Amino acid sequence: MLGLALTTLRARKGGFVGTFVALLLGSAVLSVCGILVESGLRSSQPPERYAAADVVVAGHQEARTSSRAERGKTPVPQPLVERVPVPTDVVEHLAAVEGVDTVVTDTGIPARVIGADGAVLSGANGEPPTGHNWSSTRMGPYRLVAGRAPAGDHQVVLDAGLAARAGVTAGDTVALMTGSRPERFRVAGVITLAGNETPRRSVVFFTDKLVERLAERAGSADALGVLAAPGTDTERLADAVADALGERDLAVRTGDSRGEAEFLDVASTGSTLVLLASAVAGNVLLVMVLVVAGTVSLSVAHRRRETALLRAVGATPRQVRRMVAAETLLVALLGGALGWPLGIAMIRWIRDRLAGHGFVPPDFEPVIGPLPALGAVATAVLTAHTAALVAARRANRIRPTEALGDAAMERTGLGRGRLITGSVLVVGAAGIFVAGLANGGDFTVLVGLANSLVLVVVIAAAVLGPLLSRLSMGLLGPLLSAFGVTGQLAAANSAARPRLLAAAATPLVLAVSFAATVVFAQTTAQHAAQKQLRDGMSADHVLTAAGGLAPDVVRDVRRLHHVSAATAVVKSTVVASPGAGDGHELVSLSVQGVDPKHLTGTMDLKPYKGDMKRLDRTTVALSTVASSWLGRGPGDTVRLRLGDGTPISPTVVAVYERGTGFADVTVDHDLLLAHTTSRWDTSVLVRAAPGTNGVAAALSEVARHYPGTVVQDRLDVGDQMRRQQANAWVNYLLAGLILLYAGVTVANTQAMNTSTRRREFGLLRLGGTTRTQVMRMMRWESLAVVLTGVGLGTLASVPALVLVSLALTGSVWPTVPPLVYLAIAGGVAALAVVAALVPARLLLRTSPVEAVGARE
Repeated sequence: MLGLALTTLRARKGGFVGTFVALLLGSAVLSVCGILVESGLRSSQPPERYAAADVVVAGHQEARTSSRAERGKTPVPQPLVERVPVPTDVVEHLAAVEGVDTVVTDTGIPARVIGADGAVLSGANGEPPTGHNWSSTRMGPYRLVAGRAPAGDHQVVLDAGLAARAGVTAGDTVALMTGSRPERFRVAGVITLAGNETPRRSVVFFTDKLVERLAERAGSADALGVLAAPGTDTERLADAVADALGERDLAVRTGDSRGEAEFLDVASTGSTLVLLASAVAGNVLLVMVLVVAGTVSLSVAHRRRETALLRAVGATPRQVRRMVAAETLLVALLGGALGWPLGIAMIRWIRDRLAGHGFVPPDFEPVIGPLPALGAVATAVLTAHTAALVAARRANRIRPTEALGDAAMERTGLGRGRLITGSVLVVGAAGIFVAGLANGGDFTVLVGLANSLVLVVVIAAAVLGPLLSRLSMGLLGPLLSAFGVTGQLAAANSAARPRLLAAAATPLVLAVSFAATVVFAQTTAQHAAQKQLRDGMSADHVLTAAGGLAPDVVRDVRRLHHVSAATAVVKSTVVASPGAGDGHELVSLSVQGVDPKHLTGTMDLKPYKGDMKRLDRTTVALSTVASSWLGRGPGDTVRLRLGDGTPISPTVVAVYERGTGFADVTVDHDLLLAHTTSRWDTSVLVRAAPGTNGVAAALSEVARHYPGTVVQDRLDVGDQMRRQQANAWVNYLLAGLILLYAGVTVANTQAMNTSTRRREFGLLRLGGTTRTQVMRMMRWESLAVVLTGVGLGTLASVPALVLVSLALTGSVWPTVPPLVYLAIAGGVAALAVVAALVPARLLLRTSPVEAVGARE
């Protein structure tokens, strides 16, 4: 059978092109997802400031559950976006460990460098510099190239790159902003990292006492560096340090993993990539299964005469299955293997896009290992092999004595198994939709049902494809017949071949339904967020800064007689566990910290349960989305972990509706600010006093004292929604991959269907039909395919979008930009038409006699 399979492949190269391309693209996309997952699990950044520390003790930068969930599954960890502090009371315990020479603490503070023109200077890689205590230089291979260590509160040491950027050297003065307004510091020295002229992050070193005072974090540090005594084995020392820490939930790092403790973005990137790639891979795998199954099935269906002849001359069903499986296996191995280098080429482009939207650092380098390649090839082979066995089993159902006669004409009926399966799926989809309508106020239920609904509807459309094609032609047939002989021929062909029409239309259904669901769910969410933001923002002006605002800014603004209300807003992320236990799935939610006394004048969150005025350090307000996720309302206690991992159990005092535009969770300003890395505000919202003029000028004067601060005269929705726009890009990327994959399948399917009609075109031309008439007939047939596929795809996406819109806006009408819909539907339709007409035109170049006599 292997020899026969190879012979068939050589003789029918065109028939296997569709399967090969589908497997090639599927393997490439899965390879990309695998690389991202592996990069998230294994990516590391060599340490710089911590390179001289043998062992580094830091906090875990991810939230994990302390117990297992139901059925033995452990919930996926969620990244903690703020630096997790390390208690310094463990220093004495670590210093007593055998082999430890010194334990060094490292504490960071914001440190903006102000240039000679008054502008804020960026550090290496465009990131703001950070300030650290001078004693922490013992953790890195630092070398003073000029001057000396800082000796007082107004002396600093700069790294060489930052000093050059600021145009200063030892003995000069430099303006720095460490907490409030800029101050002048004398540059006591300039320092470099041995063997690293361009550090990843620029740094400013202050005296230990000044950093301790400015950090306001008594009893904690960013990390602890353990310096080993000479001759001590590092791995043994790490084990001893872990034992000395006991049950404290701290990470003990050596080697390159020390970089995760040093660079917060590296630590959070891993979890983000794993979650992102896993979500994309799941959707792509589903599409791949449907596409490959349809392509293989179509390829086998086009060989009905050949299969019938083999059966008639004595081939057993098992031999036919083995032949088809061997052919598909060879194509799958080739397509899967070539998909790997294509995936590597794609990962570079995707890496740049992820960095541009802030999901990964600008200098992020993906880890490219063999496991994603093996996984992608194995998935391609398994998917193709399963599809081949199913398709061969269908071809083997006819008896040998009936094979040749059956092969002459396509079956138009729907098998009992497919009819029962399709009916069950339709009933299931209807039940899911009704359940969603009945739970219109429960966001969690609606989102879960919407995700399931589009999948069930698409599978039902694929299973019932021939039946739906006949129904479609019942509507389109009279329309096509009205356009003369060619329209009548097109209608007759489409009606007589419902399976081929279904095979051609199914990829269009898949492309349009999935892409429309992903894209329009995002446009609905963005429209809802923009509307909530505009309706709920009552501030006249917004003050922002690239690295955040010092807490003193809002105090100065409130002193202005032009201002009736000023609200400082700090934003971060909290991690929560739905349900009462600690073993449930973890979820990350956006959180904002506000002063409830100054909230109502600048922001209206539209509470509909509870009282926002009761918000304090022991209470919390939830959006309707968060309330649904967590199953909590006013009077309930909710378990949260702030951005630095600090657990809190506040009481819910209110539930508000405008969480999509602002934040899922609202807490007390000072509580959240104390648990952020920078301790700076995100923005200040300002409401002008009635009847006053010159508010903008007064705010600009305040901003002048805080370099980098920008005053916006009106609400910049785009700036406020930057994170949502970044998340939207991920969904658009997913939609693009699905459209690309399904679009190529549309082209393959149409080309495969057309290429098998050589004899038919020859007979039509021998009967008097001209080339122009044949092409006109093909145009009408392509129109039938497009209308059927796009129409069914659009209908398949509607129920899920209705549920998404109900979850986000309370309305059944999703936001569907007409031009975007036309781009999706029109792009897929144009591809389908071109893929059918180009092969038809090429086939018509053959003379009718040669076409009729040509081999199949």
